[in-house]
Amino acid sequence: MYSILPNLVIAFHGCDEETFEKVLYHHEDLKPSNNSYDWLGNGIYFWEDSVDRAQQWAISSCERYNKKHPDEKEKKPAVIGAVISLGNCLNLTDYKSGDILRTGYEILKYELAINGKELPQNRNVKNNTDLLYRDLDCAVIQRIHQYNREQGKRDFDSVRGVFIEGTPVYENSGIKDKTHVQLCVVNPNCIKGYFKPRAQSKEWELI
Repeated sequence: MYSILPNLVIAFHGCDEETFEKVLYHHEDLKPSNNSYDWLGNGIYFWEDSVDRAQQWAISSCERYNKKHPDEKEKKPAVIGAVISLGNCLNLTDYKSGDILRTGYEILKYELAINGKELPQNRNVKNNTDLLYRDLDCAVIQRIHQYNREQGKRDFDSVRGVFIEGTPVYENSGIKDKTHVQLCVVNPNCIKGYFKPRAQSKEWELI
């Protein structure tokens, strides 16, 4: 009953300049991510309310690409802003979402077991304690989407989650410097428009 989130949110997508120009100037759509390790399942990813986090991700992503492909055209970071209606949202900040996730997990676990397969695992990378590869979480959320279709239920248009990530902002702090709210848009019609983020005017107070 309360999974429909009526409010519009402002969110940001980190990318490269080529993608920025295709979307903003040539009106192409952002392509959904379909990796097995996507944190919130497959879809189009945004950082809610955080242009700086999107920019940081775009910079590190382009740096990794340029280092791996030194003979190709250098990629430059960019950020696309978006106005999004979350619609029927699998909101992982809602207490009840835990029941939905557990159901998806048990279905997935049972189906893999009867087929002699193992559950995928969430993984970190060397020298990083964050689970950067969320194969298990992705598989569970994708199974939830499939379950809704099998039962004739309304699809989730989006998935929203809070992630505690990074290092403590100061000694013994429970707050980490990369903590963020992430959005995964499954239904592209949730995206009402794109925009180029502008710099704040220093002559005026922020409204």
